[in-house]
Amino acid sequence: MELPGIDVVPTAAEYRYVRAKDEIVAKPRPAREINQRYSNVVAQLVLRTMRDVFEVAGHGLISEVAVTARVSTRNRATGRPEQPCLVSLITSREQFGELVLTDLDPGECLRHLNALVSKHPWDLEAIRPVFDPDLSRYKFVDARDAAAGLDGRRVLVEMDPTEFEHLVRQLFEAMGLKSWVTQASRDDGVDGVAVNEDPIMGGVCVIQAKRYRGVVSTEAVRALAGTMGQLKASRGVLVTTSWFGKQSHEFAAEHGRIQLIEGTHLKQMLQEHLGLDVLIGELKGRARRS
Repeated sequence: MELPGIDVVPTAAEYRYVRAKDEIVAKPRPAREINQRYSNVVAQLVLRTMRDVFEVAGHGLISEVAVTARVSTRNRATGRPEQPCLVSLITSREQFGELVLTDLDPGECLRHLNALVSKHPWDLEAIRPVFDPDLSRYKFVDARDAAAGLDGRRVLVEMDPTEFEHLVRQLFEAMGLKSWVTQASRDDGVDGVAVNEDPIMGGVCVIQAKRYRGVVSTEAVRALAGTMGQLKASRGVLVTTSWFGKQSHEFAAEHGRIQLIEGTHLKQMLQEHLGLDVLIGELKGRARRS
């Protein structure tokens, strides 16, 4: 949500008429009082927003609400626009329903809800939101529309490697995730990054896209697990035009945070989410798969 700046609090505490000068004089509001009032306004707006979200939908539709409250401003040092986060929290319907909004202190209520709150909101001192993935360690390339070039029944294994990576990116975007293709690198083996912004189940997902004609080795799946640990990713996805062996599936299931997408599943997903009818291509050893 967008918060107002501190200028929403009037700087004048009161006005009085000076008969001798025939003018109205403002009595300045103390800076400390302005800061306190602004903190209170921020807390009230966050609570009201959560109330509105819970009330606007039927009781069974929304079980919890996550709020990230930001202010649009400019960095005083650089002049560049920025949006510091002042409040971030997640609250269930049951917990919020116990509140008596007309009789509570807004600031104390946020602390009761375990909210992350800026210690000095009047100075726009930012806090890190509940969900705020750090993507600074990745180097991305400009997006391409790989799906637009798939006229007719394009064969996946014959695609250019980069085009295939962008096609996978578009697939994840169509599934509701923010996705990027990373620059070619020999260091981490990451072809793409997707972010699920769900504050509870979300996180950063590293993606590897392999145009293989034969079985993908178990070593490739284990290497993905190592990359996830190195980059502190919450999930890993290995997408291939071919298939995985039994040991790979067992390792992924035991790991719990790796998803394997084989060629047949990829074909179905491209049809469902992008409306593309593609061919996988000629695969070697397919008949020997157990």
